Amino acid sequence: MSHLQNLLLDTLLGTKHVDGAALIKLQEHSLCVASPGFSVMPSDVQTLVNGFAKNPLKTRREGLYFKEKDYKCVRADDYSLYAKSENTGVVVVKTHLYLLVATYTEGMYPSVCVEATEKLGKFVPNACLCSLW
Repeated sequence: MSHLQNLLLDTLLGTKHVDGAALIKLQEHSLCVASPGFSVMPSDVQTLVNGFAKNPLKTRREGLYFKEKDYKCVRADDYSLYAKSENTGVVVVKTHLYLLVATYTEGMYPSVCVEATEKLGKFVPNACLCSLW
């Protein structure tokens, strides 16, 4: 397991309120690393990148289709996307170089998922993490 994967496990999944997490290279539109068992298809990567490329109001109106599920967008701005579907949700934080993605499921607190993801997003804003580890 890589140091970067350990970072995701410790800071996000370690909260017990994040089900899966991934780090996506923004420029290349490619997956850098993901937590075990959390797969992000290229179409999902493109959906998330497009969520930030569009007008945030449009993304908020239309929602997201991520991992074969429709999500209602509850927050969309230049740096964060929060979306939910019944008792599950996805939190995406954009840095200069990456998209940090975290999901939560039923029984988990969305607010803890959001807080942990936003904090990690502030920690990795410009570091070239994928090339370091």
